[in-house]
Amino acid sequence: MKGLIFINPFLVPKESVHQAERLKEEFNNLGIDVDIISDASMRIAIQAESATTDLPRPDFIVYLDKDKYLSKVFEKGGTRLFNSHNAVRICDDKAETYIALAGRGIKFPKTMFGALCYRYDLNIKEEWADKIINHLNLPVIVKESYGSMGKGIYKAETKEELLTIMEKVKLKPHLFQEYIPYKVGVDVRVIVIGGKAVASMQRINDGDFRSNVGQGGRCEKIDLPLEFCITAQACAEVLGLDYCGVDLLYGKNGEPIVCEVNSNAFFGGIEEASGVNVARLYAKYIINCINAGKSE
Repeated sequence: MKGLIFINPFLVPKESVHQAERLKEEFNNLGIDVDIISDASMRIAIQAESATTDLPRPDFIVYLDKDKYLSKVFEKGGTRLFNSHNAVRICDDKAETYIALAGRGIKFPKTMFGALCYRYDLNIKEEWADKIINHLNLPVIVKESYGSMGKGIYKAETKEELLTIMEKVKLKPHLFQEYIPYKVGVDVRVIVIGGKAVASMQRINDGDFRSNVGQGGRCEKIDLPLEFCITAQACAEVLGLDYCGVDLLYGKNGEPIVCEVNSNAFFGGIEEASGVNVARLYAKYIINCINAGKSE
């Protein structure tokens, strides 16, 4: 069995490199040869007849990139991706994630979408801010649809702040959400593999409403409440994810409210906090899936 791990060649954070190296380590421990590839997009070309590449033909690809074109090409060629092209694409776009979860009995913050703007010289209308505030109240959370590690997320305390942020993000896909005030700077991350919650931790940031470690948050072990486990697993099922990290906020009565779903959630912090070998569990799951497919 041969596997590849794809990572992005630009601006790769150390956490992404660690993710790939940990997975390679655990695959090797299980007797599976894998290579980490960072320049896959430069090694494939398509033409009318077919796609050509000098990459080895793998049995599977662990897709830690978010390049939707590359994933589509490899799936079209019959290679099994973990996660799939469609699952990564939906999770990469926060707006698409919430649309997919809507109507499935999964709680998430009340959400509105920003109007798409295509020119710098066009102005944000003040009445738009009024509509957002009337529907969501203040403060309002503004999220760029694409981004990770807490980047591209803002909190507007006043109408003036909201208008300033709207102007800042107007040329990017973005959305607005109600502020969940019950445990500020605290969330629960749950790692789900093959539809089962396998590890969890609580993230706490005493100085920011964003709990992300990249924004100064810290991780601690937690006994995962059953309702949080069920919600995380439901998100993975709806979005068709082999692997994901589901970030859950605390609601008014302590109930889970989905903040985000990450198809390539880093597991370094959660392995340390929970003591669970997430990389090994994911590697085993992938191997079992490939072997099951070969026996069919």
